[in-house]
Amino acid sequence: MSLSDSSELTFSASAGSGKKVPVADSGLSKQSLNKPVRLQKYLAACGVASRRACEKIIADGRVYVNGRPVIEQGVCINPETDAIEVDGRAVTPERKLYFMLNKPVGVLCTCQDTHGRRTFLDFFPGIPERLYPVGRLDQDSSGLMIVTNDGALALHLTHPRHEVAKVYYVRLNHPLDEKSRRQILEGVEEGGEVMRAEEVTLLPGRSDEYRFVLREGKKRQIRRMVWVFRLRVMSLQRIAVGSLILGALPEGKARALARPEIETLFREAGLNDAMS
Repeated sequence: MSLSDSSELTFSASAGSGKKVPVADSGLSKQSLNKPVRLQKYLAACGVASRRACEKIIADGRVYVNGRPVIEQGVCINPETDAIEVDGRAVTPERKLYFMLNKPVGVLCTCQDTHGRRTFLDFFPGIPERLYPVGRLDQDSSGLMIVTNDGALALHLTHPRHEVAKVYYVRLNHPLDEKSRRQILEGVEEGGEVMRAEEVTLLPGRSDEYRFVLREGKKRQIRRMVWVFRLRVMSLQRIAVGSLILGALPEGKARALARPEIETLFREAGLNDAMS
């Protein structure tokens, strides 16, 4: 299945249903495969472990390049011409997966929970790759979550330097007065952090529901900003990340991103080495 087909793949496996879901396989870019890359970075990209864990695996002498052990950090390899093994098994690039999930309230953005609560992974049964969410969306919030195994894209999308916009619909327990709204735009301090929103606008026909636009991703940021004025968030839904819009995707459903969506996210995240 090619990535160009992924826009048609919407799966509706509910958490715990056990149904397998279709995926879009983008692969690694040809440009990346033709360039020298640090060994630990390549191992992490292949899904062996996190980059830091891969450094330890190298130091422990478990990695062989072209039949020879490598224990030094920072060694560069060519994925096209070098044979890489870990514990005697060949390492090949892991397919890169990109999904959009409409996260319901009550679902955690963690890979596992010791209390048995639902996590985002419950909506991706049958996928062996190590998936993780891009950015924060707390248990009491809902809406658009990007889920991937592409660490570079996740890091760049959430790094403040790239200022990728996140858009939210937020309902408060009381209306936000104009003075407080302007303060949120200029910056408010809570818990020792200064936080600001780029936009705060009242939704048409509503008295207590607003559209917030953020370009930073601090923990529970909107809830903390409005609490400065002793207001509480009654509902919070993320509807967009960059150019990616939640649209009509039903709550609790997920779909694979189409190739144009992935390429646009790469550009917005400042990554020039998009999939080919």
